[in-house]
Amino acid sequence: MPHPSFKVYIDESGDEGFVFHPDGTGSSRWLVLSAAVVRTRDDLTLVKLVGDTRKVLGKPPKQHLHFSDLRHEQRVPYVRQIAASSIRTVSVLVHKPEIQEPEIYRSEKFLLYWHATRFLLERASWCCRDNRVEGEGDGTAEVIFSNRSIMSYENLRDYLRLLQAKGDPLDVRIDWSVIVPGAVRAVNHDQLAGLQVADAIASSLYYATNLNRYGEAEDKYARLLMPTVFRHKGVILGHGLKFWPTGIEHLILTQPHLNWFAEGV
Repeated sequence: MPHPSFKVYIDESGDEGFVFHPDGTGSSRWLVLSAAVVRTRDDLTLVKLVGDTRKVLGKPPKQHLHFSDLRHEQRVPYVRQIAASSIRTVSVLVHKPEIQEPEIYRSEKFLLYWHATRFLLERASWCCRDNRVEGEGDGTAEVIFSNRSIMSYENLRDYLRLLQAKGDPLDVRIDWSVIVPGAVRAVNHDQLAGLQVADAIASSLYYATNLNRYGEAEDKYARLLMPTVFRHKGVILGHGLKFWPTGIEHLILTQPHLNWFAEGV
C-alpha cells in the first residue's frame, strides 16, 4: 500500500492577541509557526534525537521535552542535535503590530493561526515537492499539528478544503499533490518526538525575534538551526523563512536585532 513520503510536524510559539502595552507586556509581538519536515523512512531518527537529548540533559527516559521549560545551557545542546539531523525546517514569523487591519483577526477566533498555517503549508509542500524520491511513498505528506485543545481541527481541515477549492482567486500556492486536507490531524505534544522537535524550532525563532521585558532577544538557537532551513535554489527568505505581513528589509528599520536574518541567511 502507498504511504506518505514525508511527515510534517507543526507547532507554534507566541499568541494571537493584539493587546500591546508600551512597557512590552500584554500579547506577544510575534507569532511563530514552524514545521519539522522529515522523510517517513527517517521518522524514527527523531525519536532517537529526542532520546539522545534526554540523556545529554540528564532527563528521565520518555520524559517529553518542552523548550520553554529548559534552561539556556540545556537548550543549546538540544538545538545542536536538531541542527545535525537530516530534517528540514520551515517557519512563518508573524509580526502582529504590523498587521494593518487587526480587527479582521479579532473578529474570528483562530483566523490568524489559520492564515499563518496557510503560508506554512505552502512552503512545507514546496520543500516536500523539491525533495521527492521516485518510488519512495506516494509523494504526499502526513501533516501533524501539536494539539491545541481549544481549537477544532475539523474547522481547520474545512479551511484548507476551502483554500483548495478556491485556490487561484486567493493566490493559494499550496502544492495539493503533497497536502491532503482531510488527512491533517492533531496529536498531543508529549506523544510524538517530531512535535517536540517542532516546538524547539518554533521557540528558537520566537526567542530570536520577540524582545523580552528587558529589550533583549536571544538569537543563538535560531542561528544554530540555519543549516536546517529549507532553501529553494539556495534562497531561504520567502521559502524556509517567511516574515509577514512585511518583509525583513522593512522590519529591520525599526528592529535592528533582526538584521542578522537579512545578512546571515
